[in-house]
Amino acid sequence: MWEAGVLKLSILVPVYNEAARLHTVLKQALDVEYPCEVEIVVVDDGSTDGTADVLRGFDHPAVRAVTHPKNRGKGAAIRTAVAEATGDSMVILDADLEYDPNDIPRLVEPVLAGRASVVYGNRTFGSHSAYSFWYVMGNKGVTLAANMLFNCYLSDLETGFKLLPVELYRTLDVRSKGFGMEAELTGKLLRAGVRPYEVPITYAARSRADGKKITWRDGVQALWILSRERVRRRRTGLPGA
Repeated sequence: MWEAGVLKLSILVPVYNEAARLHTVLKQALDVEYPCEVEIVVVDDGSTDGTADVLRGFDHPAVRAVTHPKNRGKGAAIRTAVAEATGDSMVILDADLEYDPNDIPRLVEPVLAGRASVVYGNRTFGSHSAYSFWYVMGNKGVTLAANMLFNCYLSDLETGFKLLPVELYRTLDVRSKGFGMEAELTGKLLRAGVRPYEVPITYAARSRADGKKITWRDGVQALWILSRERVRRRRTGLPGA
């Protein structure tokens, strides 16, 4: 049974040149019925397409915006958002409409039920939810590597929907500036003995023509980061884990 009010959730929205989608994403996120209090922290990561104008025109008490003067990458945007967050737990919501904010309560439910503190949204790729065979194979390859390196069984390491305690994220000190932050975060959690709880979510991938930014180079970087984290000393006693 969920108990509203026992948790405050910070929804972190890193944005880079998403003027066409940002208003829709924020409205969708605000329209969701959450089982807890929420805040939305948007970080405009040096956009040049009018994203700043959209943010200035969006007035809601639950939404706060921070701006990077120049583009620094997704990981850096999340670091800024986490520094601004006032919630107990956090979840990252990309502004590209690939993830559905209506799935966020699914991630919150295991936390409120006391079953988990770290929850991943598991994408089940199908013909309607993957723009490229090689993208899906790359994601599965990186996830397989993590499972082998850390002797675990994750289904979707690169998912953008990761919910965890704000203080835990701060303690992990994720330094990757770009998409490598997904692998670094997971590698550090697994090295500390934290096994994410997974729940199914919906997913609608966009294509290169629609602005998909991740490439095969990000996959290679993810493998290197996972290997690096595997050989580091195990961390224990992390807050909220």
